[in-house]
Amino acid sequence: MLQLAYYKEKGLMANIIIGSDHGGFRLKNEIIEHLKQLGYDISDLGCYSPESCDYPVIAKQVANEVLNTGNKGILVCGTGIGVSIAANRFDGIRASHCTDTFTARMTRMHNDSNILCLGERITGIGLALDIVDIWLNTEFEGGRHKKRIDMI
Repeated sequence: MLQLAYYKEKGLMANIIIGSDHGGFRLKNEIIEHLKQLGYDISDLGCYSPESCDYPVIAKQVANEVLNTGNKGILVCGTGIGVSIAANRFDGIRASHCTDTFTARMTRMHNDSNILCLGERITGIGLALDIVDIWLNTEFEGGRHKKRIDMI
């Protein structure tokens, strides 16, 4: 885990902000356990049960925490689309809905994505964990991509 090793080498905490609605509750918990096993510190902003809740509320909390801390965030709902739309309403957030490892890599390399959005109902656990790992360990390339990010 390239980025986690970097954080530990520098004596910094690698904190991931995570949240879901009821449709992403189970996948969120799988991701949390996976990341804890890898040594990440997790800030779970909810939801805390499979009871129905509103994804815009959770997306807002995660987006604000990402903006306030500079840490990366992960949002999960049934499809990943709703939380992506909600999070992208905040200036400075680049939330990316990913359903495969290629888009996870490219959204970090070219778009400097700071929130990963996943869908529990459309992405299996194994693939979702691969997407998370690739997204967290891919660096932003900068250069011509930085110029484009600044245009957003």
